[in-house]
Amino acid sequence: MITWIKGGEVIDPRSGTKRTLDIVIQKGKIERLLPPGNFSPPGDIDLKIIDASGMIVTPGLIDMHVHFREPGEEYKETIATGSQAAAAGGFTAVACMPNTNPINDSRSVTDFILERARKANLTRVYPVAAISRGLRSESLTEFGDLKQAGAVAVSDDGRPVTSSELMRRAIEYARFFNLPVISHCEDLDLSNKGVMHEGTISTRLGLRGVPAASEEIMVVREILLAKLTGYPVHIAHVSTEGSVTFIKQAKEEGVPVTAETAPHYFSLDHTALTDFDTNAKMRPPLREPKDVEAIKRGLSQGVIDVIATDHAPHSPLEKDVEFDNAAFGIIGLETALSLTLALVRDGVIDLPTAIAKLSYNPASILSVKGGFIEEGKEADLTVIDLNSEYVVQKEGFKSKSHNSPFIGWKMTGRAILTMVGGRIVWESNEQRNPDS
Repeated sequence: MITWIKGGEVIDPRSGTKRTLDIVIQKGKIERLLPPGNFSPPGDIDLKIIDASGMIVTPGLIDMHVHFREPGEEYKETIATGSQAAAAGGFTAVACMPNTNPINDSRSVTDFILERARKANLTRVYPVAAISRGLRSESLTEFGDLKQAGAVAVSDDGRPVTSSELMRRAIEYARFFNLPVISHCEDLDLSNKGVMHEGTISTRLGLRGVPAASEEIMVVREILLAKLTGYPVHIAHVSTEGSVTFIKQAKEEGVPVTAETAPHYFSLDHTALTDFDTNAKMRPPLREPKDVEAIKRGLSQGVIDVIATDHAPHSPLEKDVEFDNAAFGIIGLETALSLTLALVRDGVIDLPTAIAKLSYNPASILSVKGGFIEEGKEADLTVIDLNSEYVVQKEGFKSKSHNSPFIGWKMTGRAILTMVGGRIVWESNEQRNPDS
C-alpha cells in the first residue's frame, strides 16, 4: 500500500526550509518527496490519499520529558493512555522519566516499559533510567546494562542528584556509554517544603515559597560539572531569568550544555495561583512575569534548545485537596503544540524554529530517530492545522488525568493527524470547529 500526503507545506527544521510538497510513503518509510502534481500512482496498488492542502507537515514531534505513571500508579496514567495523549498532541515519540514505582533503576523496569509500549503500539516510547539507585543520590545505577536494555538517557528527574561528587561521576560514567545526562535542578534545602514561587503572591497568599535561587544554584553546578568533565549536561524545565542568563553565558564560553523549558513557563506566571488553583501547582513553580519574558527570550536566542511538556498526570485524589497537600505537576501533551504556536503568532520564534524545538533538537540530544523529513527515513510525521480553533475541555483529554490549568482556554492550531512509521495513530474528526 502507498500513502500519498498531498499538497502540504512541509517544514524541515534541520534545514529551516518550508516547501509545498507531496510525500509518498511505502513500507513505513518516506519513499519520495516531490512537487505537487509530479506523482503518478501505479494503478495496481492500494492507495491512501491524505489531502494536506492548507496544512503544514512536520517531522513527528518528540517530547523528551514525560511522566507516564506505569509501573505503580496506573490510576493516574498508563503507557497506553499516555501514548494516546501524545499522539493526540502530535507527538510520535516520548521519553519517560524514571520516577515510577518501582523506579526505573534496573533492566527489568526498562524491559517492562518497552513491553508495555509495544503492546500500546502507538507512539515510540524511550525510557530514561535513573542516575542513582532509588533516586537517593547515594550510588550509581548500572548505566551500561540500562542502555543495553533500551534506556536513551539517565536522570533522577523528580529529584535532584544532591551529591556533587556523585553527579560528577555520573557524567563521567555516562560519557563512557554515550548516554545523555538530564538534570533536575533544585536545591532541596532552599526549596524546603515550598509550594509556589517565593515572591509577592506567595506572601499575600500565606504560602511557603521556593526562591529562584533554588533552581539557579544547581544550574550553575551542572554548568561547572559539564565544563570540568567536557561532557554535555541537559538542564530540564528551566523556569527562571537567572537560569537563562547562566546557560547563555555557558554556551558563549563553549561549555557543552543544553536546556529545555515547558509551555507553562512561557504561558503562565505565579498570578495563576491567586485563587489557589492546584492545577497550576508544579515543580519548579510558575515564576514572575520577568521570568516568563526571559524564557521567551531564551527560546528566541537559542539559549533554550527544547520545548518539552513535563507531562505529570495526577488524579483528583492528589489535586482536589488543600493547596499545601496537593501534588506538583500538570498534564501537557495535548496542549503543548497550541501553546508553542502562540509564540509563533506573537513573533517570539518563527515556525521552523518552533518545530525544531519540538522535534529535531530533542531527537539530536537523545540520539533517537526522527526530527527531520528525508527520503528513506521512517515516516514519523505530524500534520498541523495552524488555523483550527478549539476550547480546551476536560472531557476532551485522551490522558487518564485532567490536571491542566488550561481548561477553558481558547487555542489556535493543533495536530490533526499523527503518523508513526507510516501508520496513522491519531486523526482528528474535529477540524476547524471552534467549539470542539
